[in-house]
Amino acid sequence: MKEISGNIVNLIKKNIYPGKIKINNGKIKDIKKEDKNYKNYIIPGFVDSHIHIESSMLTPVEFSRIAAIHGTIGLVSDPHEIANVMGVKGIDFMIKNASKTPVKFYFGVPSCVPASPFETTGCNLDSKIVKKLLKRNDIKFLAEFMNYPGLINKDPEVMEKIKAAKSVDKPIDGHAPGLSGEDLRKYIKSGISTDHECFTLKEAKEKISHGMKILIREGSAARNFDELVSLLENNWENCMFCSDDKHPDDLSKGHINLLVKRAVEKNIDPLKVLTASSFNPIKHYNLDIGLLQKGDSADFLIVDDLQNFNVLKTYIDGIEVAEKNNSNIKKVKTNIVNNFNIKCKKTDGFKIKCPSNKINIIEVKDGQLITEKKVDNPKIENGYAISDVDKDILKIVVVNRYKESKPSIGFIKNFGLKNGAIASSVAHDSHNIICVGVNDKEIYNAVNLIIENKGGICAVNKNKKIILPLPIAGIISDKDCNWVSKKYTELDSFAKHLGSELQAPFMSLSFMGLTVIPKIKLSDKGLFDSEKFEFINTCM
Repeated sequence: MKEISGNIVNLIKKNIYPGKIKINNGKIKDIKKEDKNYKNYIIPGFVDSHIHIESSMLTPVEFSRIAAIHGTIGLVSDPHEIANVMGVKGIDFMIKNASKTPVKFYFGVPSCVPASPFETTGCNLDSKIVKKLLKRNDIKFLAEFMNYPGLINKDPEVMEKIKAAKSVDKPIDGHAPGLSGEDLRKYIKSGISTDHECFTLKEAKEKISHGMKILIREGSAARNFDELVSLLENNWENCMFCSDDKHPDDLSKGHINLLVKRAVEKNIDPLKVLTASSFNPIKHYNLDIGLLQKGDSADFLIVDDLQNFNVLKTYIDGIEVAEKNNSNIKKVKTNIVNNFNIKCKKTDGFKIKCPSNKINIIEVKDGQLITEKKVDNPKIENGYAISDVDKDILKIVVVNRYKESKPSIGFIKNFGLKNGAIASSVAHDSHNIICVGVNDKEIYNAVNLIIENKGGICAVNKNKKIILPLPIAGIISDKDCNWVSKKYTELDSFAKHLGSELQAPFMSLSFMGLTVIPKIKLSDKGLFDSEKFEFINTCM
């Protein structure tokens, strides 16, 4: 029998009291109130209500070793990224690896693989496969439904997936940036229960008014916390926290604990904040995570106070898994699985003839997934459009990694590179190779470095090449978090040395091929206008 005392935070009764928790066989056997003064607090563990673990470039075990230090006990994970590369085999890899850590992972079945017909992916999860997966006990929900036009228009394949989730009474996550009015009502009425893509407070309030749960997101690229955190004042029962995508250097600094602290710093009641960080996701997704009640799993944190939320100890099923910035979760050996089927490219494959004097340009918005569509004059050399470093209009290319095909070419603004190129096979959602560079030679060097390693992120110039290899599906490292974080930090620093002023250049790059996010993106099939839902020419 284990006994732990402190100021106990009860999110069911919304009160705080000094007490002693008695633990036996991983469960809370009893809780006794005490007439004592304690400095420390015992609170429910944090839950990330929506995350793609693959975007950290870490295995679930490695992610958990760091997240547990920050008080994360549960993760609602959508294996959408690896499913796009490897299908069911990729989902099974994530579930099997996650089973080797005490941190509690809850996986959904990706609803949109591929996310759209406007890109090439490694696999297709049709409604029959989705239905079969949803019947499994280790699949807890139908993950973010990005194809909202298909749902609103009642596409038969889309509706079969929705029907399959309802038939087994599992939640359906949403993904509908900017959706409003009658289309939003149709979307929610179909059974969609959450959304993590709100960019404005007005949008979030409209979705809440129709019964949606809003996931307040603060990731490495998309950061909506400051815009949405005030929702907690009056709508804390309808909010949760999530990362969506978290790079390893950011994870090493903190996780959901930082959002809890920031919310309390804005004078929001800690009980409301903790309801969003723990109670709401546990109840919404029916997670097997304790809430400091008699008979619950002994899952909780010991923190110094309810202002700083410094995590002193993390307990899962009564076992101390982390203490004072040290993880007790063991490393495990990882199997390598991948889907990379192309040879190195030639320099002339990245040329684009441009007979007109206007080009469509992707304009990056720092810290956002959305982009703007711009038009400008191209810089022409021997009849070919090339990067214009002085105007910060750089060439961007996407290379299909699943089969040999001609690279797709466009132009992008606000990456800021003055020399060299950066490239990545982490490119949502298809995870083809994406690269931005100041000239064709640098692009050629960066792309081929990714191909030679069968996946990774890299930065190059004429004097230096740095790569973080990602041998698992071309998107995940087989190394530990500290190594990955240091290498990623080195790459991030080098990219900024090359001239980029973006806060997370590689994360921003990874979303430039995501055709389901407005307004203009580049897939392996061409330049895509996601507002008109059609391909457009790079050269007008």
